[in-house]
Amino acid sequence: MQDKSNFTFSDLEAWFDERRVTEIECLVPDLTGVARGKILPREKFTEDRGMRLPEATVAIGVTGEFPEDGPYYDVIHPTDRDMHLRPDPSTVRIVPWASDPTAQVIHDCYDRDGQLIPFAPRSVLRKVCDLFAAEGWEPVVAPEVEFYLVARNTDPDVPLKPPVGRSGRAETSRQGYSIDAVNEFDPLFEDVYDYCEKMELNVDTLIHEVGAGQMEINFFHAHPLGLADEVFFFKRTLREAAMRHNMFATFMAKPIANEPGSAMHVHQSIVNKLTGKNIFSNEDGTPSKEFYWYIGGLQKYTPAAMALYAPYVNSYRRLVRGKAAPINIEWGIDNRTVGIRSPVATAAARRVENRVIGSDANPYVALAATLACGYLGMKNRIEPAPECKGDAYLSAFGLPRSLSEALGWLADEKDLHDVLGKEFITVYSEVKEIEHDEFMKVISPWEREHLLLHV
Repeated sequence: MQDKSNFTFSDLEAWFDERRVTEIECLVPDLTGVARGKILPREKFTEDRGMRLPEATVAIGVTGEFPEDGPYYDVIHPTDRDMHLRPDPSTVRIVPWASDPTAQVIHDCYDRDGQLIPFAPRSVLRKVCDLFAAEGWEPVVAPEVEFYLVARNTDPDVPLKPPVGRSGRAETSRQGYSIDAVNEFDPLFEDVYDYCEKMELNVDTLIHEVGAGQMEINFFHAHPLGLADEVFFFKRTLREAAMRHNMFATFMAKPIANEPGSAMHVHQSIVNKLTGKNIFSNEDGTPSKEFYWYIGGLQKYTPAAMALYAPYVNSYRRLVRGKAAPINIEWGIDNRTVGIRSPVATAAARRVENRVIGSDANPYVALAATLACGYLGMKNRIEPAPECKGDAYLSAFGLPRSLSEALGWLADEKDLHDVLGKEFITVYSEVKEIEHDEFMKVISPWEREHLLLHV
């Protein structure tokens, strides 16, 4: 695998030449994690080394709407001015499903003065990583991304169903960790791994999760920005591969009623850049004070960060008692019922796992938020609550129960505003308010069933 961490534009051009690339997909992740941008001929890309798009391109709601007025336009200029997008050469990947040799490159967003656009998701993650770097710390993360395979569905009013596998049958019961259940979709996953290899994505383990048609893919530990890029690419890749096998892949947090939801568990540790050692462990192998402070930060700030971890109205359907998802911010060692888990590991591999984040979260935003919580914990020396050694599902709810409630908590937590950026929090919150308002205009089947003739 070629190391592209220090790729220059000259290296990028040579990479294009080697693969005879004729087109480039110029990508920028928006607030929802959707790939926006342009497709350019090779010559045009080489000539311009970037492109321009309106500022609001990265600040669109999942419904495609913008706020009509309000604080949103205190950040985004009402004249709809351009931002300058510059390619990050280290992110270049081949597009393995394209008929002609095509590359894809992620771009960073800058203003006319050459400053990073503060509300662009990639900028937010860069900002948080820079805060760690200023302390001499290097964050290391490893996401575990859950998703569902579902039968093709073109009617939003029809509930989703598991797809038909090689046997000609769909799953009707839960097949957690079943090898045979994964093998039902061997043709799909062979394509997925082939695509990932060609794109040099560092995917690790594939397992069947608890839900019918629910899978999980794990990524190797690495720097947060590069891994966020990989999750972004992987989501595109999986959706494309699934459609080629006449099914859909979805990262919705709760796509099927009465089935467990999908999470993006994020393992995280911090390395001292001078010594290369994990700061979560003392020299004698015991947990360090930084380890406990990091957990303390996650406990204190996670409720306020929920709008970033669980960004849609659907996200909160996942967080229900007894459905393999946390309902509070208890922490424990080797305890999967808590929101903040520390797996059994050697001193060098000691880490914290955030189990609250949904798979529908934007990977850049989610990683920035969880690292911000831990950073604030270490900087402010926040002690955690006593370890939960029992079933955390029996404890009280400790998280917001809806997107509207979560946005209120986020608005009140100024420490997160300082770390993530006030401009980002403003734009993000305004966009999420629009999405919530749009959802509230929809009358659900439950309402028609139970309220139509009974109230």
